[in-house]
Amino acid sequence: MEIYDVEVTTIDGTLQKMGMYRGKTLLIVNVASQCGFTPQYEGLQALYERYRDNGFAVLGFPCNQFGHQEPGNEAEIQSFCSLNYNVTFPMFAKIEVNGDNAHPLYRYLKSEKKGLLGTEAIKWNFTKFLVGPDGTVLKRYAPTDSPESIAADLAALLK
Repeated sequence: MEIYDVEVTTIDGTLQKMGMYRGKTLLIVNVASQCGFTPQYEGLQALYERYRDNGFAVLGFPCNQFGHQEPGNEAEIQSFCSLNYNVTFPMFAKIEVNGDNAHPLYRYLKSEKKGLLGTEAIKWNFTKFLVGPDGTVLKRYAPTDSPESIAADLAALLK
């Protein structure tokens, strides 16, 4: 299996294959609306605007597994992101990233890039995965890694 085989559901309910992002550099993030890291939406949107014309996309996957910080439904999440952070990057239906019901995308990402001390589990909201245009999972960033701190890695990839 490769990342492009995985099916995901957009925030408006459309089923699509990750294959539509083949050839793009991706930053895949599990997001939440009521988290201390929620202001990172602003930085993620800035990265998206800065690099989207160079084959880059941010993909946001809402998750309610950490402190119940994403309690809303998809319409509420989309409205929150649009009104508060002017988010225009692709957002997806709420998923689980850990446990028996972890979404196949996150099972794949975690197996490809382990976290601190080799653990696979996502520790909190706003964990980020950088995926190269060939589908290789290049790097895993902690929730405390700001989008701005990732810009240098993106600049090197998106010459």
